[in-house]
Amino acid sequence: MPTEEQINDTLRAVVDPELHKDIVSLGMVRSIKQPAPGAVDVVVSLTTAGCPIRSHFETAVRQSVMALEGIEQVSVGFDVLSSEEKQTLQQRLGRKDGLPQGALAAVKNVICVGSGKGGVGKSTLTANLATALQMEGKAAAVLDADVWGYSIPRMLGVHGRPMVSAERKILPLDAAGGVKAISIEFFLDKPDQAITWRGPMLHKAIRQFLEDVDWGELDYLLIDLPPGTGDVSMTLAQLLPQSRFVIVTTPQPAAQHVARRAADTADRYELQIAGVVENMSGFTTPGGERFTIFGEGGGQQLADDLDVPLLGKIPLQEELRVASDEGRPLVLEDPDAPAAQAIFHTARGVIAATPQQLAVLQEPIGPPVPEITGSALPMAP
Repeated sequence: MPTEEQINDTLRAVVDPELHKDIVSLGMVRSIKQPAPGAVDVVVSLTTAGCPIRSHFETAVRQSVMALEGIEQVSVGFDVLSSEEKQTLQQRLGRKDGLPQGALAAVKNVICVGSGKGGVGKSTLTANLATALQMEGKAAAVLDADVWGYSIPRMLGVHGRPMVSAERKILPLDAAGGVKAISIEFFLDKPDQAITWRGPMLHKAIRQFLEDVDWGELDYLLIDLPPGTGDVSMTLAQLLPQSRFVIVTTPQPAAQHVARRAADTADRYELQIAGVVENMSGFTTPGGERFTIFGEGGGQQLADDLDVPLLGKIPLQEELRVASDEGRPLVLEDPDAPAAQAIFHTARGVIAATPQQLAVLQEPIGPPVPEITGSALPMAP
């Protein structure tokens, strides 16, 4: 019968398709037991209980061990890495002495702004929230991760082609108020060009936005997610496990229930939700009469369900829409406007909910993504 050491050695042939390293080197082999002659039980530790490549590990472990002489039966079990073990894994993937290196090394907080559905004003909020954070004395930037429906350049009033530094890093463009920005629009040949990429290309582009852009020292990097819970959201959740989610909803129950799905994505990847923002919470006429056009209370209900704070309630105000269409964030154009004041309140809530710690970009752990060489962006750094 093979020894435990021999079984462990043969498991080095089992490679994580995302990390391109074997499960022994990654410390993912929890235990090896031989309960009876010819039988082997192997327990593999995963980062999450619902790891979508679990079946890959099960098949590869069984095939590797069954190839040993004398083995007739292989049982493969799974458990989940503890927080300490995940930290150790991160160190093996590029952190030295617990300090972040490389991409995003000088970014203190990453905030993913998401929603379950489109049309709730998520991008408008992201652009104004970043500007409000900058006006509150925090260095802020926006990554437009809504590759199909990019709108951050229009809302921040920033357009053009980024420069490339001597270190071959893309330099983000500066918007009004000092906010830095990167969007796929900056790399297209013509305005409003349609993007028809599938998941792997989206993954490559988002990764380049994080790795190949010189973000510099930031207090907050806000990431404007596309609506829903698709490829981009999952990619960012895997690459940035220390990021926090802000969920945007409108007051009506339909939007609140759909926004709950965005929160489920954060839960699946064990990401912390910083809070909920209720947009379009009510409209007040010049005469002071208030109408709850989209209902009332949905944001508070969602926050209560998730046991997180309601960071802000942004009223319906035509000036907010006009300023966004014209590339002039309302918080900068008219900071005393009711909607601007509500966004400043939200920014202070974000500051209170986030520690000033450094972000860490790690290798993704999750669904396998086909390898794509070269640059996904039309202009490579």
